[in-house]
Amino acid sequence: MINITLPDNTVQQHESGITAMEIAKKISEGLARNIISAEVNGEIWDATRPINKDARLKLLTWNDDGGKATMWHSSAHLMAEAIEQLFPGVKFGIGPDIENGFYYDIDTGDRTLTESDLVDIEKRMIDLAREKQQFERVDISKPEALKYFTEKGDEYKIELINDLTDGEITLYKSGTFTDLCRGPHVPDTGMIKAVKLLNIAGAYWRGDEKRKQLTRIYGITFPKKKELDEYLLMLEEAKKRDHRKLGKELELFTFSQKVGSGLPLWLPKGAQLRERLEQYLKRVQKEAGYLPVITPHIGNVNLYKISGHYDKYGQDSFRPITTPVEGEAFFLKPMNCPHHCEIFNAKPHSYKDLPIRYAEFGTVYRYEQSGELHGLTRVRGFTQDDAHIFCMPDQIKDEFKSVIKIIMRIFKALDFKEFVTQISLRDPNTPEKYIGSDENWEKAERAIIEVAEEEGLDAITEYGEAAFYGPKMDFMVKDAIGRKWQLGTIQVDYNLPERFDLTYTGSDNEKHRPVMIHRAPFGSLERFVAVLVEHCAGNFPLWLSPDQAIILPISEKYQKFAEKVLQFLNNSDIRALIDDRGEKISRKIRDAEVKKIPYMLIVGEKEESENQVSIRKHGEGDLGSFSLEEFAVLINKEVNRLQGFEV
Repeated sequence: MINITLPDNTVQQHESGITAMEIAKKISEGLARNIISAEVNGEIWDATRPINKDARLKLLTWNDDGGKATMWHSSAHLMAEAIEQLFPGVKFGIGPDIENGFYYDIDTGDRTLTESDLVDIEKRMIDLAREKQQFERVDISKPEALKYFTEKGDEYKIELINDLTDGEITLYKSGTFTDLCRGPHVPDTGMIKAVKLLNIAGAYWRGDEKRKQLTRIYGITFPKKKELDEYLLMLEEAKKRDHRKLGKELELFTFSQKVGSGLPLWLPKGAQLRERLEQYLKRVQKEAGYLPVITPHIGNVNLYKISGHYDKYGQDSFRPITTPVEGEAFFLKPMNCPHHCEIFNAKPHSYKDLPIRYAEFGTVYRYEQSGELHGLTRVRGFTQDDAHIFCMPDQIKDEFKSVIKIIMRIFKALDFKEFVTQISLRDPNTPEKYIGSDENWEKAERAIIEVAEEEGLDAITEYGEAAFYGPKMDFMVKDAIGRKWQLGTIQVDYNLPERFDLTYTGSDNEKHRPVMIHRAPFGSLERFVAVLVEHCAGNFPLWLSPDQAIILPISEKYQKFAEKVLQFLNNSDIRALIDDRGEKISRKIRDAEVKKIPYMLIVGEKEESENQVSIRKHGEGDLGSFSLEEFAVLINKEVNRLQGFEV
């Protein structure tokens, strides 16, 4: 008999070899019909895979991220089967699930697939899904796996197998298709009811630009056609909100091949938007006791060898910069934290000094593959709103809670109403991915879990998503059209203080090791601006809006008074402009509404004689007449309220 612990901590006893599907059936037949896969001791398994030892079990449906991932990975196999039947002789690279759907990299030989081919593949996928093909997991030796794919003539699978260890190789069979795969998969393909293949792209084999370019087909599937229809509508809305399109229209940023791929150039309006975000967070941080620091864009290679970034990020960094001094080399910094450790080390510290909070808008550099670059969301140079808190172990939880409050404040100021908290822990099966002792990892993980419970955060736990030096808490925000984005992260780190030999003198007059908390509420400013543009569709909150007010003179007779109003607003730090076109006032109002300018200030004979303005608010209409001083107070109060500052 084995013990199965369910999410509510109830324990059931079952015979060894029972499957998650069988356990689901014992609970209810209705539940069993919806089970896609199962989380067994933090690892996602087939629902039909036997469980032979004590385990913590979570049954996964379409409502779980793990359930969606399983269905989409199975859909990649289903697509490969359809393609192999339609175009015999094709060869397959990799076909993973991704955040929204799946893809498969395919060597189509001399054939070029077109959009019309996608329609044929979709139809074949639906036909195969209706056959309710079951997925069969097969453990296979390395020689047998090599023999199978050699006979099939698939050099891509052979290369993947050569990187694996004998005893850890599995195949999955469904219908006429057999693939090298770890799984997991849906119980049968009948769960896949709606299919849409989204687009075709090129992708170099294993991301290497020197290797062959394969055909990558992206797709997505759903258990109901209604859900697919809703998703396609969301995609249409997303196209309208695409930050690359709006960024060009709003003149926020651009890229230049002469400067280099993935290196954004901020235009004046974008730079002003970014500056307002920075100034807002600096004000919040000042209230919370953060100290500003500035560090260089490069650092000696040895700095990153000490921190561990050289080993972990070396392949994703730009090549070292050598100097005339033999053996001397520098890196464009991939992280700010090693620099902040050295700032802490610049002088001795007492327990009375802690916590110390260093904050910096620090630009870092990572060499993303060209095929992965995407507007502002994936770039090679980006600025993090980075801060590092050095504290005593008994201060961790209070500091962690303080950072959570800052993140909540930012979400409110930017109208992000829905979010999910994720706790990212080590993968216990791959300890080689992490640095530091088990003892320190356990302390750090426990602290994050306890904070989430004490703050009432309904956090989900993901194993294997921790940073290499410590566990973390991430905030996944849902935008205006339902997409999820990871914004805001907090990480507990016992390891870098040890690597850099950071110490403080305790009340016992002995040397002690501080704990380090990494935090970035925005994450990267580039990605944050991209998400914000798409969330707002360019209709920014008042405090971020490029133009907060537009002055609308009824005729050219009131142009001088309009200029006087503009001068007053500029002196009051209110961003405004004049519509001095010879159009009727009704047309000017309509155009200002279309441009989503928050406030319209109408000026005519009455306003000039009384030194007032008539105010209209975007989407609300007339507010009445105000003196210029009253309007300045009104708008500044609203800005402070939206930002969460005392009025």
